[in-house]
Parts: sequence; C-alpha cells; structure tokens
Amino acid sequence: CSSSARSRLCMRALPFSHACDPTPAPILAVLQTALADRSHLLEVGSGTGQHSVFMAPRLPHLVWQTSELPEHHTGIRAWHAAHPAPNLRAPITVDLRSSDWPQVSEGSEGNEGPFDAVFTSNTAHIMAWPLVQRLFALLGQHLPPGGIFAVYGPFNYGGSFTSDSNRNFDAWLRQRDVQCGIRDFEAMVETAQANGLQLQADHAMPANNRLLVFRKT
Repeated sequence: CSSSARSRLCMRALPFSHACDPTPAPILAVLQTALADRSHLLEVGSGTGQHSVFMAPRLPHLVWQTSELPEHHTGIRAWHAAHPAPNLRAPITVDLRSSDWPQVSEGSEGNEGPFDAVFTSNTAHIMAWPLVQRLFALLGQHLPPGGIFAVYGPFNYGGSFTSDSNRNFDAWLRQRDVQCGIRDFEAMVETAQANGLQLQADHAMPANNRLLVFRKT
C-alpha cells in the first residue's frame, strides 16, 4: 500500500485522547515565550503522548522528557516512533503516590542536567488534591530558581464554575471518583506560593480551560 495509507493505518493504531486534539497550538504559543530560557523539561502525566510529539519539535531548544504510569508507556513510545524528534525522550515513571523526583532524562547518562521546567496538562482534576499538593511540594524542593511550572486545564474562580460545561464535567469526575474534580484557581496559587512558586501568568485557553504559568523564586 502507499506511504499515505500506511500513515493512516499507523495513526488509527495509536492511542488517542480527544482532550489533546484541539489544544496544542494555543498551549504552544504560550510555552514558546514562557520556556524561552529553559533547557530541560519534565512533562508530568504525558497521557497518550500526543502533546509531546507536537511540542518537542516546535521547542527544539529544550529536551522534552515524558513521564507516566508504566501502563501508559507503550502508547507513548508508539507516538514517539510515529513522530520522532531528537529532543524527545522516552517515558519514565512518575507516580505522585510514591515516586521520588526524577533527576535526569531517559538515556541521557546525566549529561542534560536537572529539570528546569515542568509542564502538565489535564491532570490536576483527575488526581486527588493531596497529590496535587505533593506535586507542588516536589516542585518547590527540586526546581531551580527561575524554574517554570506550566499547568493546563479547567479551574474554578472564586469558588464558581466558569461554564456550564465545566460544571457538568466536574459532576462527571466526582461521580467516577469523589477525590477528583475541577480545582480552585485560588487554591492552586496559594499552594504554589507555600512552596516558593509565584504565579506569572494566567492565560485563557479554548474550551473554558486555562494555562497557569508559575516561576520558582
């Protein structure tokens, strides 16, 4: 069959998340500025790997290290095989219930230095609040001064939902797991500040989402 047919067949075989599909370009536009002086990024909760293969080749100045629970590694590696990039790294295990902070990228032999940026997308609302707090604590301990943390997803403001769709999404999340749910913007900022990170920007994103950018002081 033709190369285009093989490509379409490969794409059908890859794990796919609709949550990633419409959002990478607006996120990238923010990250290109926010990460301009960063060199080594850890993505916490890479999911299917879709964001990583979009972002890494468009941010060639930094190493993009993916991470996930082990059961998702095969899917991420499949996306990387279909869309390779020289600065894209194979997934490592980061489980906020138990993992220590990773120090280097997969296969780097320690020559890429510590992570000076962290990105996570659509994770804060699907894990228990104590795990969100632990993530901030680890960032406070391990990000160097000037390090960037960018977090994408839906947030409430002043204790209120920003849309009916977010209200419905929150109800669905809590029905699946009472510890999940859309987080309050104010609680995110307060927890960040308690761990030495200051809010730098709050960007509106499509579909009633936000992209918060914090910097380690």
